[in-house]
Amino acid sequence: MATYMYSSERLTPPRKNGRGQPAWKLALLYPPQGMWTEEEYLDLEIKSENYMIELVDGFLEFLPMPDPFHQGIVGFLYRKLYPFVTERGLGNVFLAPMPVRLWELQMREPDIVYLKPGRLKDPHKPPRGADLVMEIVSPGSENRKRDLEEKRRAYAKAKISEYWIIDPEKATIIVLTLSGGRYKEHGKFKSGDEATSAFLRGFAVDVSEVFAAGESAG
Repeated sequence: MATYMYSSERLTPPRKNGRGQPAWKLALLYPPQGMWTEEEYLDLEIKSENYMIELVDGFLEFLPMPDPFHQGIVGFLYRKLYPFVTERGLGNVFLAPMPVRLWELQMREPDIVYLKPGRLKDPHKPPRGADLVMEIVSPGSENRKRDLEEKRRAYAKAKISEYWIIDPEKATIIVLTLSGGRYKEHGKFKSGDEATSAFLRGFAVDVSEVFAAGESAG
């Protein structure tokens, strides 16, 4: 990783002895926001095991660490999707953390990723795009905006055929399908409904069971 130097005027001065402050000089070893390359991002991603980080146009975005409720939902969906895909020879299913390259300087980490056969060219590198992704929306306005608006635009631009948004706050699952470069709503499913996929014909999950899996994780 390259070494970067800043003007001292741009750094917040530490306290006299530095106790309780971040290791400011360590930041000099890393690029400033907006100048991160894919290689530098991936190197940091490997080393920062306790953080969820995405690369967005050269900027790093730090995601909230998932709680047991979140992971309970992820585990349930994975246990449903994985056998459906593998038993039919339809490709691969992966869990975060695993960066997906949407385009240059854009790396996202969906909670669940489905790749059809032939998409994964090198198992030692992030896949280029995906065919279906799922995101469980974390609490907070910033996280909601990221999953409901920003990632919706990004995944559509990357031509990901289907995007599932699992929204605990609204107790809904929104399934979006790509049409003419934009997503249209295949369905907005609530408790008591069965959420279905348009891309993977025959795949469906009970919405009530999805959120119950999150609650039972506690």
